[in-house]
Amino acid sequence: MKKILVPTDFSDYAGHALKVAAQIARKNGGEIYLLHMLELPHQGSDALGSGHDLPEIMLFKNAAINRLEDLMDDECLEGLKVSEIIQFELAFDGIMNVSNKNNVDLIVMGSHGASGFKEMFIGSNAEKVVRNSDIPVLIIKKEEGDFDVNKFVFASDFADEIKKPFAKVVEFANKFDAELHLVMINTPSSFKPTHVAQEIMNNFISNFNINKCSTHIYNDTNVESGVLNFTNYIDADLIGMSTHGRKGLSHFFNGSISEDLVNHAVRPVVTFKI
Repeated sequence: MKKILVPTDFSDYAGHALKVAAQIARKNGGEIYLLHMLELPHQGSDALGSGHDLPEIMLFKNAAINRLEDLMDDECLEGLKVSEIIQFELAFDGIMNVSNKNNVDLIVMGSHGASGFKEMFIGSNAEKVVRNSDIPVLIIKKEEGDFDVNKFVFASDFADEIKKPFAKVVEFANKFDAELHLVMINTPSSFKPTHVAQEIMNNFISNFNINKCSTHIYNDTNVESGVLNFTNYIDADLIGMSTHGRKGLSHFFNGSISEDLVNHAVRPVVTFKI
């Protein structure tokens, strides 16, 4: 987590994300890429081919530069290496391009929380980032204060396809010296006897070097409720889940509860693409 991308629209939610990103960067000797996307009116975008010097475009750009400069003075960034980036591009495309170009390790984004996944920072673009980013995406819901991850919940069916993103989960947990609470949610429609579920989990983690780890089987009416209720039960600091690109979340989530889970979780959520 040496290179952290923080897209900002200068909202309070983006500010909460920036403060968390700064803490992560400071703990890991990392740097921050602070990105603001200028989605210009259609006629302005057409004019970009002849340069970014039209009066209207310069007005937007200068205003963004001034606001980024103000952010750079935030005490949370003191002593950190921070690069300011302004992109004339659609938000989702710009975030993906900047993260790939700079070999970013983590994207940290703000969210409105339960008001709706599609109302997350810069609208539905955040959903696209979560579902399509090849690197982990950390979603921050509120002012976090000290971002200490002591209890990290990762829920899965622990199928073989999860092993690749799970390596990043382990790396993330070990970086924070967090206890990784692995949980399999048992539901009426997908029930496994305890000994079967436990064997699946034990076999899954046998080849991973996890500093602190515990396994759990939790019964609930559906997966989303199970994840949220278990997280509340152990008072976890962070929820992790795997995503399946354009297909939605991993087979475990069946691509149907991703939006509800992210909406309803009060705690931060970090996603890892399969």
